[in-house]
Amino acid sequence: MNDRITQHLYKTFVNRGFATLRFNFRGVGRSQGSFDNGIGELSDAAAALDWVQSIHPEASTTWIAGFSFGALIGMQLLMRRPEIRGFISVAPPANMYDFSFLAPCPASGIIVQGTADTVATPNAVQKLVDKLRTQKHITIHHDEIPRANHFFENEMPDMMRSVDNYLDMRLAPDCPIK
Repeated sequence: MNDRITQHLYKTFVNRGFATLRFNFRGVGRSQGSFDNGIGELSDAAAALDWVQSIHPEASTTWIAGFSFGALIGMQLLMRRPEIRGFISVAPPANMYDFSFLAPCPASGIIVQGTADTVATPNAVQKLVDKLRTQKHITIHHDEIPRANHFFENEMPDMMRSVDNYLDMRLAPDCPIK
């Protein structure tokens, strides 16, 4: 939860008035437990979303955002929670994990990828984007950030500009994507 990308995503949602939570999966930082290959981490994410919704039952919109492994878990949560309206997936590790569970993907969103990412490879992410774009009733945006590595070390402003532009479009009252 202290990763730079996670912090920037958190701040952009806070600045837009969302009730926002960032957290560590089990075994990360000072959290309890140990890595569970995505099974327990999905449970962590669902429990975190349940908690936020119990504190803010008036919320009319739910979004999910994640970076790398967190993007994978976010997308899995998206499949289980129909109230999620949109997603932001930064550098999803499509070359390391099977994303075929996204059939059909229930919400529109954006996938942001660095062209110099050697962890979540651009070719694998492009294949994921292409597959998602064949589905009806959703719109998948895909922004590639030139020269960006997995951590967007020198391209954080470009990555966040992509995210912010997407949110501006999606949250506008006249946005055709619902």
